[in-house]
Amino acid sequence: MQGYKGGDGSTDQNLDRKVVDDIVALIGTFRDSVGKDIDICIDLNFNFKTEGNIAVAKALEQFDLHWLEFESYDPHALLQVKETTRIPICSGENLSTNRGYRPFLELHAMDVAAIDVLWNGLAQSKKIADMAEVYEINVAPHNHYSHLATFISAHFCATIPNVRIFEADIDDVPWKDELVTKPAVIKNGYLNIPDGPGWGTELNEDVIKKHPWTF
Repeated sequence: MQGYKGGDGSTDQNLDRKVVDDIVALIGTFRDSVGKDIDICIDLNFNFKTEGNIAVAKALEQFDLHWLEFESYDPHALLQVKETTRIPICSGENLSTNRGYRPFLELHAMDVAAIDVLWNGLAQSKKIADMAEVYEINVAPHNHYSHLATFISAHFCATIPNVRIFEADIDDVPWKDELVTKPAVIKNGYLNIPDGPGWGTELNEDVIKKHPWTF
């Protein structure tokens, strides 16, 4: 039985067998292609409720994922999934302030706490990371924005001891590097921390004016 879906790109959060089979086929193809030495993550976001996330986790355990990421505003629901799978759980990118993260960290409801540094700000993000460190939980910056955001998140990572991995979105417009005076440099899987003043780069306003946002 197929669940009702309210239009393209939306979901009723009900998981059907075909979706599970499609996810398994996709991740299985990735694993077969890259072998055992490359880590694979999958982000389910808010697409499924607790029972759906549990079902996906059980189906994907065979692929030895780096982590399974999904979001929940209920720390007990998140913990329920975490306790049913061997896959490390990453979550939290939609949470804000150390108070928002506190109930999740107190329950150890996640293995890795994702922190959106731009939403929370650098100072508040460090408070969240410091709190996670108290509970022996690593963090990862939620970063799918521009080079400037990448540099801001990189500086955040340089101030804390419990970074698990750094997220950077490499799929973007071909002129992305031109938007800043110094683009991010990733070599052999590592991002160089910028050593210039401020964030280590500046916005190129002339290039920005050439690509106005259209609604």
